[in-house]
Amino acid sequence: MSRKAVSVAIIQTQAENAGAQVISRILAEDLEGKGYAIHQIFLYRRTKSFDSSAQVVFCSPKRPSNPFQVIACLVRLYRVLHRIRPDVVVCFQHYGNVLSAPIARLARAPAFVANQVSAADVVAPAIRIADRLLGSLAFYDKIVVNSNPASSGYENYPRRYKKRIVCIEHGFPQRKISLTKEEARKVLGIPEGWVTLGCAARLHPLKQLDSAIALLPLQPKWRLVLAGQGGDQPRLMRMAEEWGVAHRVDFLGELDATEMNAFLASLDCFVFPSAAETFGLAPVEAAEAGVPVVANKLEILREVLSVDGAPCAVFVDVRDTAQFASTVEGLLNGHELKAELRAASEKLGRRYPRATMVDSYAALLNSLIGEAACESE
Repeated sequence: MSRKAVSVAIIQTQAENAGAQVISRILAEDLEGKGYAIHQIFLYRRTKSFDSSAQVVFCSPKRPSNPFQVIACLVRLYRVLHRIRPDVVVCFQHYGNVLSAPIARLARAPAFVANQVSAADVVAPAIRIADRLLGSLAFYDKIVVNSNPASSGYENYPRRYKKRIVCIEHGFPQRKISLTKEEARKVLGIPEGWVTLGCAARLHPLKQLDSAIALLPLQPKWRLVLAGQGGDQPRLMRMAEEWGVAHRVDFLGELDATEMNAFLASLDCFVFPSAAETFGLAPVEAAEAGVPVVANKLEILREVLSVDGAPCAVFVDVRDTAQFASTVEGLLNGHELKAELRAASEKLGRRYPRATMVDSYAALLNSLIGEAACESE
């Protein structure tokens, strides 16, 4: 008799093509390849990025905007979990963790894994309190952080919370970029004749993309290309208009994997002015693809964007616009520096292998299933 496949429900707050969703997509694909039965569940649909994926459920067609819609979304989540009866629920993002854990327990899911992939600055105080309480009361069996520096943010949490934390660093697929810069720009409709800076990020104030736009008045030959979507776009567009550089800022929207390859191939420099991160997948992917990277001077980015002590990017306080511009210009003109960064960045794929991340999650799932089986005997 063939053994029943282990059933895993992967829950995300919203369906879009952002960093956390990239990781959950990788896990879904590779765990399924290992024989797990995977079900992807989103509390609501934000973009079309997962419309064609198999075994995907949207609990709400759009973001719930009132308490009644939130309740309806959670009732749908309960019904889905009750129907599929997963052996383990793996959840990403802060709202997903806090909302899904009680529903998963109500649906009698044997094990629940929370993932802390959101920087603390983007999490509302009430959600942080609820998360701390749920982790301490064992609603979460394990709590995954994606880098060692990120785990330091929980030093003052209760022991019952901290003992559940495990670090699994992100892994990522290495970008196969075959297009020339000119070909890539034609694919995306990016005008020629400019020094092109770019950033891939959700359009959110915490990403500080206005700091990147602020570079353009200082450098009339530079152009900024932004890949991503989000509620901060109207504000960013207004700022570009006010500074007289709107004609040099391109909003490409959400890109799929093929378009992202073209995006990276089109750039002269990748800028990442984000104010807070738990990992920073976008600049890691850019650096590994051979794009020179200038990132905000964050401890976590210094740690993640290095291999064997060698930096894979240049770091600067992006709040100092003049220094930010000078650093980008120095990297663009620094051929030896670019070569050094590229040599270090080529090893990022070995530091963050996709297979290691997936194997670590598989081992975690198997250990939780074994513990649940022992408890039921």
